[in-house]
Amino acid sequence: MELVLSILSNCWWMILLTAVIAYLLGSINTAVLVTGIVTKGKDDIRNMGSGNAGFTNVLRSVGKIPAVITIVCDALKCVIAVLIGCFIFSFAVPMFDSSNTILCNELVAIGKYIAGIFCILGHSYPIYFHFKGGKGVVTAAALIAAVDWRVFICIIATFLIVFILTKIISAASITAAVLYAPFTFAVTLIFDYLMPEFGYSLSYVFFSTAAALIIGVFVIVKHKANIGRLMRGEEKKITAKKQ
Repeated sequence: MELVLSILSNCWWMILLTAVIAYLLGSINTAVLVTGIVTKGKDDIRNMGSGNAGFTNVLRSVGKIPAVITIVCDALKCVIAVLIGCFIFSFAVPMFDSSNTILCNELVAIGKYIAGIFCILGHSYPIYFHFKGGKGVVTAAALIAAVDWRVFICIIATFLIVFILTKIISAASITAAVLYAPFTFAVTLIFDYLMPEFGYSLSYVFFSTAAALIIGVFVIVKHKANIGRLMRGEEKKITAKKQ
């Protein structure tokens, strides 16, 4: 907890700068842009299908190639935001103990989480598109992969298992979102804190779990309508529009 409080008091400008840049990057909504290009400005993905400006709706409403472009660009923008967060928070290292490798890694990881959270926020509420965007699943997945590949493996395995069983992307996304925080806590506690060769602080375990919880809850809330349809048995299975 001391680490988190020190960062908040000494690195506030890094937090602010990272958040603003990541939010503006996240606000570049690929689904809206790609759909506008494909339809020559005649249609807006937010007025098509489910109305969601994301990969699944593009796949259903526009086609496979636009959907692939959407998923790649949505992931890429989060990776770029995370790299920027790493760079900005690297300046925090001299403020603490630059000889402490573990502490340096924790600081950089915190920068990654901050960048990722605000990139997801920008994706869902893009300033360039009247604050109406997607649900942040692909962007969140990119963040998870960029922050901790071990947790990403757990998440992607969960997603694939549920999707194979149901053929419903929303069901797989919601399940993965629910388990994101528990997976993060288990992985960081067991492999980062309890194993002496790593020796991360307990504060980092709690911070990463809290960040994962925030992201997971956000994704679940954005799927509120999908949850209702799932409960009523009305949620559609994945199908792609033929081009």
